[in-house]
Amino acid sequence: MPKIARPFVAHIHLGRVGKFVALAIASTSFESIRCAHAQNVDEAQVTHHHHMQSSSNAGGRSVASSATGQGAQKRAAQTPNHDDDMEGMYHGGARATDAEEVQVTGMSSVRRAAARLISVPGGTSVVDSKMILRQRTSTIGDWLAFQPGVYAPAATGDNDVHLSIRGSGIQAGTGSARVGTLVLLDDLPATRIGGAPMELMEPLGMQYMEIYRGGNGFDLGSTLLGGAINMHTLTGYDAKTYQARVEAGSFGYVKEQLSSGKVIGKSDYYISVTNSYRGGYQKNTKISNFGINFNYGYRFNDAVDTRFFFRYRQSYEGQPNYLTRAQIAENPRQARPGYYNTYTILPGTKYFGDRTRIRIDDKSNLLIGFTYIDAPMNHGLPTLQLPMNVIGANGVVNYTRKDNIAGHKSNTTIGVYTTVDVGYNVYNYHVRSTSAYAAYGLPFGALVNSWHRGGSNTIWHISNDTEVYKNLWLTAGGALSYMPRSTTTTYPVHSHFSVDPLYFAPRGGFRYQITPDIRVYGNVTRSVQSATDNDFLSGSRYQSGPATGLTEGYQRLTPQTATTFEIGSEGTFKGQHWSISYYHSAVRNELLSVMTATSALYNTAVLSNASPTTHQGVEVGLSHKLYQWNGNSIYLMHAYTYQDFRYNHDPNFGHNRLPGIPEHLYQAQLHADFNNGFYSSFDVEAASSVYATYDNKAKAAAYHIYNLTFGYLWPKKSRRVYFQLHNLTNKHYASAVIPVYTATHGDAAAEMPGDGFGVFAGIDVGFN
Repeated sequence: MPKIARPFVAHIHLGRVGKFVALAIASTSFESIRCAHAQNVDEAQVTHHHHMQSSSNAGGRSVASSATGQGAQKRAAQTPNHDDDMEGMYHGGARATDAEEVQVTGMSSVRRAAARLISVPGGTSVVDSKMILRQRTSTIGDWLAFQPGVYAPAATGDNDVHLSIRGSGIQAGTGSARVGTLVLLDDLPATRIGGAPMELMEPLGMQYMEIYRGGNGFDLGSTLLGGAINMHTLTGYDAKTYQARVEAGSFGYVKEQLSSGKVIGKSDYYISVTNSYRGGYQKNTKISNFGINFNYGYRFNDAVDTRFFFRYRQSYEGQPNYLTRAQIAENPRQARPGYYNTYTILPGTKYFGDRTRIRIDDKSNLLIGFTYIDAPMNHGLPTLQLPMNVIGANGVVNYTRKDNIAGHKSNTTIGVYTTVDVGYNVYNYHVRSTSAYAAYGLPFGALVNSWHRGGSNTIWHISNDTEVYKNLWLTAGGALSYMPRSTTTTYPVHSHFSVDPLYFAPRGGFRYQITPDIRVYGNVTRSVQSATDNDFLSGSRYQSGPATGLTEGYQRLTPQTATTFEIGSEGTFKGQHWSISYYHSAVRNELLSVMTATSALYNTAVLSNASPTTHQGVEVGLSHKLYQWNGNSIYLMHAYTYQDFRYNHDPNFGHNRLPGIPEHLYQAQLHADFNNGFYSSFDVEAASSVYATYDNKAKAAAYHIYNLTFGYLWPKKSRRVYFQLHNLTNKHYASAVIPVYTATHGDAAAEMPGDGFGVFAGIDVGFN
């Protein structure tokens, strides 16, 4: 077993401040304490969209347009921020006028992102790291909490977040790769044929995240039901020269970070080294991670810049498998019998990327990028060992142009996104338990089954957004998706399977800006998703020999398609913000999987196309400024998601609900900030019961948990301490449910327990 790094500050017990609660509620509002960066340049007077009040320090400052302020922009970009990076939090949107001023001098990268999202006629949001860093930052699930329409529990506290947006990726469970949502790192695709490697999504070191729900990720190259997530790393322009963070607490949790960022002439760099360890709440959920996140940028001139990215992550994750509802109620800390020594080892995932941006002229821009991901992995199963090496290469080209046609503003995006398996991605089952194969006389490490897979995705897309009438914009676009797949079994039999589907996905939408702070929108989008290259190996099983129970045959899977209608509104009025979207997806050939007792032994699932299904839901974000006095403020924020996913007229299941996702998910936070540096929050998360089986005869219990956080930020200094109490009532509950075909005596082994009561604390110090 490869040696996994242990914490390098293991004796420091300061740590995690609980489940991230103050995340941007899909356009919720939080008034910033002051504008982020712009040292030595004029700060911009901007108000935010998605939606946030003007910063108290922004008033009366000058604004430089993209046409006249390029020299000042360059000076601003080359001047690191010496102000307190831990203040000036962005917690939602920009005004409509910000979309015309994204090059304004002093406007932060986070605000520019929100301004760009105004042109999207659908549900989007931006999450600022400054809000996340107020509390524990354990997994990417901490970023995705408090986002309507997004369901992302980190069941055992490891990298494998069960990510689902509008019902995407239900079939993926809590595996090591996410499917159904396009994941990008710094505008570069990180999603391979088999999904996005979750181990690369270390939250510390990120500056902000863009979330595009459903068809709203179209211009990034996503034709997936779940949309897209674009995570942006800190650079030398945004980071402190030196930063250290330590958080620790219950369940043996310790996490450390050392980072540095700096601008040197036309170059800049940022590097973050993280190390974490968690003994685990549930048995056999020990986790150890070590990672490096590095990027280097160079500005050739005002028109051309390039940035190189490197990420490295090694991990060890215990795998306890799934419990029944009765087992969780009795003792959620137990592992499933037979899974006390099962694990997943990632000995060293490597990610290389480069992004070059070219400003062709004042109207048009070009982005060119590529990534290379090498992700070896080793699953230690009850009786078998499954080592694999997954290598993928991705590329992206995006061209954007702004025009004025007959007096009408018009914006066009043309792009291509592609990902391809490189070489042979080989999967070999080897004997781990000699006693299980004593009848065949196989020694430890003997080969039992072998296959390899390959394929690619290529998405060509074009869209146009035109203001046909004052404040009324119409969007039209289309994407062509080519998704060839192949799988070959080499032992103990020889067989081959391949498909090469080609689909067209159109999109149309509108947005109307009623006032600079209030808009309505709607869209109709077609989505298409092929099964992963591994999923086709989901047919018949070997009936004899050492490979008995393993999959032998291939199943011809049709790509999943859906037509989604969405309508919504968002706005801010007298400091109160709302965001609401309704969507309805008519899904055909939905890719659904089920865990069986046999498939669980081999870390596989049975996958097939479903009869017609429907996904519909309501996503609501609300924020109320309850009281403000002398620079102090109290807010109440809400995020509510209603999800109705069901069969239409299935011959076996009728109109049953699809298992694995709660119908109702509500999160709220009462948040107080004081001008002397103290802050506190009390939050609640409540979820309805979740069906665990397709026959709807077993379900996980509904739950509600409460968290309490206190913190202190030294005024005008990058120094913070924080303390959290998690799950105050020590509730026993299932944080993730992985569907099973049918129930046994009204229950099913399909649930992963959430953490019990825990205490966490941390410290964060930075300086230039």
